[in-house]
Amino acid sequence: MTTPTSTCLWLESGAAEAAAFYQTLFPDVRVTHTQPKFDNPDEALVVSLEIGGQKFSLLNGGPYYKLTPAASIEVKLDTQADIDRVWAGLADGGAEMQCGWLTDRWGVSWQIVPKVFFELIAGPKADAVMAAMMQMVKFDIAALEAAAE
Repeated sequence: MTTPTSTCLWLESGAAEAAAFYQTLFPDVRVTHTQPKFDNPDEALVVSLEIGGQKFSLLNGGPYYKLTPAASIEVKLDTQADIDRVWAGLADGGAEMQCGWLTDRWGVSWQIVPKVFFELIAGPKADAVMAAMMQMVKFDIAALEAAAE
């Protein structure tokens, strides 16, 4: 038996705009359903989407609840160019934090991490790599690799 699951993210507003924006940043975002508001069918209540095969629902829930970095979407990228591009997009109107974390303009928390990071922290210089990472806001692959040498 499989149990269908998805993560529902409560946004104050802008679910359709957020989904459309995520489609500009990631090549594999697919909007699977839009549920209109009952009192205003021209506005979305819920937008269901997949990012990298992960299922999410973006709920226009109003100002009652706020997202926190306690739950975040982790994105593992291959190149510094990809990290820079995705970071710049998500940080625009959002807030940057330490260690590859940021919150986008809708309050969704993200971790933008190079894939190589996980290899480096499994290596013999893991402590040096972690120390370098703790000094970063956005990940810098070259600095992490230098710390691993």
